[in-house]
Amino acid sequence: MSEVILRIVLLAALVVSSIAPASAQDARQNAPGQFDFYVLSLSWSPSFCAATGERSGKRAPTLQCGVRSYSFVVHGLWPQYDRGFPEFCQIPAPRLGRGIVSSMLDLMPAPHLIFNEWDKHGTCSGLAPRAYFDLVRKARAVVKIPPEYVDLQEPLSVTPAGVEKAFVEANPELTPDGMAIGCDKKRLTEVRICMSKELKFRDCGEIARRSCRRDHLIMPPTRGS
Repeated sequence: MSEVILRIVLLAALVVSSIAPASAQDARQNAPGQFDFYVLSLSWSPSFCAATGERSGKRAPTLQCGVRSYSFVVHGLWPQYDRGFPEFCQIPAPRLGRGIVSSMLDLMPAPHLIFNEWDKHGTCSGLAPRAYFDLVRKARAVVKIPPEYVDLQEPLSVTPAGVEKAFVEANPELTPDGMAIGCDKKRLTEVRICMSKELKFRDCGEIARRSCRRDHLIMPPTRGS
């Protein structure tokens, strides 16, 4: 009987030790300010507008897809864990003032996007609304867009590796292991760049492994080109 009890005790100890790391992770899950790094997501606006138009069968009546030409716009600045990520860290989220929303439209040309990004990701930064969106602007200023993508006049055929190479050449401290390329079935949709809390480029294996694996992608030209 004593041998059976000993086996039960050892099995229980093994189970507890195996779930301890998960419990440690859960202890800070969705706690504002408790995360490891940021991901700056830059969306290729012409791809978004093209996909939206295809779904609706007509030109999307939005600020982003209107008369003004946009290239890379900020999709978001997302707090991340080394494994996984927090979201919706304050419910209800602190309210965004109209002035903050208006001030961000040059980088994030969709009011609903600004509200959604604040509710889902910004509240996890541990920052007040103004401080968070000031940080978004600073993060965007850190990244130099490759010159060949600044004013795209014609559709451009690219590969994920080629886009990574172009961004690394424009930002020498960035590495392919510190970014990921997003795509749909035929177009480049976004570039995700990992940054420390101090907005320095850093590697992020979990993010980089999810990069697009398609052989060829199209970058539609900027509107009006």
